[in-house]
Amino acid sequence: MEPNASEPLAMLREATAARQAAGLARRLEARAPAGQDALLDLASNDYLGLCGDKRLADAAAEAARRWGTGSTGSRLVTGTTELHTRLEADLASFTGAAAALVFSSGYLANLAVLATLARALARGPGRGVLIVSDAGNHASLIDACRLSRARVVVTPHADADAVERALAARDEPAALVVSDSVFSVTGDAAPVAGLHRVARAHRALLVLDEAHALGILGPGGRGAAAAAGLGGEPDVIRTLTLSKSLAGQGGAVVGAAEVIDTLVDAGRAFIFDTGLAPPCVGAAIAALKVLHEEPGLGPQTLASAARLADLATGLGFRVPPPAAAVVGVPIGEPDAALRARHVCAGQGVRVGCFRPPSVPPGRACLRLAARANLTELDLAVAFRALGAVRDHVRITA
Repeated sequence: MEPNASEPLAMLREATAARQAAGLARRLEARAPAGQDALLDLASNDYLGLCGDKRLADAAAEAARRWGTGSTGSRLVTGTTELHTRLEADLASFTGAAAALVFSSGYLANLAVLATLARALARGPGRGVLIVSDAGNHASLIDACRLSRARVVVTPHADADAVERALAARDEPAALVVSDSVFSVTGDAAPVAGLHRVARAHRALLVLDEAHALGILGPGGRGAAAAAGLGGEPDVIRTLTLSKSLAGQGGAVVGAAEVIDTLVDAGRAFIFDTGLAPPCVGAAIAALKVLHEEPGLGPQTLASAARLADLATGLGFRVPPPAAAVVGVPIGEPDAALRARHVCAGQGVRVGCFRPPSVPPGRACLRLAARANLTELDLAVAFRALGAVRDHVRITA
């Protein structure tokens, strides 16, 4: 009997129905243009409030006029422009690293670092390398660990002692320790100095994803590694995103010249991907210039996050102190978190809603993102919305 070609689609429909029943279905919702949104946006990653900044828009437009709307190819073929080279020099200088390499997304930057370095250090497909990964790491780092084909040990969240035990027990000659520097849902910080101490003691490289720290932490917004005094250390590799504090699109890796050379020569996520579009590169260059000119933006974001956390705590939510811009508000079950998001929207506030697999079962939450340009009125509106959540949603977390 011939197989029924519709069966796989029926299976997919069943899986979708199961996700809907569990409160885990997702849908795309278009937002209004900048300046026309009826909701106070506490869901985006525009931490410094630069997404609508004319300086960035003008730089993007000028780059499009001069270089075109797309990069036209892989960075190694036609996709590199003078703008890419300038942005890489600016990023290396800003972060205190020896060199930088720009990717078309932060996700790809993370995939490239772990998969490429694991293969290079093992001189083969990952064998002979240990990766020690924090349990709270971003999905891109988790996927990168899987692609690396190295042995991976997942350690308890933000536990440098557990990392040291994993490194001490290894048989592999090479090791990588990888962690978000600020975690994207809970908003807490990794013990960066402690991780570097144990990594160096065991001859391992430390890889930090600075996506939620760049622009906010450290001197002038140079990130968590710089805040810990590790900006120029050759055994620290940092991945960055250009889509959060820098209000654009793309990603980058900053680190030792040997690391960047390896990524150019052997990084599949770099070699086989179309280069970042010139308008995005131009906008990122302009955003770095703004950071130089306005070093107070990061502290303003931190102050806004602290205020949001205080307001939520005052309403009875168990909110951990934020390390940067992210304020996590525990709710509990997925359906309750969805309802909480709708309640907030009804009060004029857009918030993030995180459910499994983004968080463990029973730990669905609202994710509030502070911005440098939040006003007292904005904070009052947020307080009112969270109060409505407290009064109308069953909180179990």
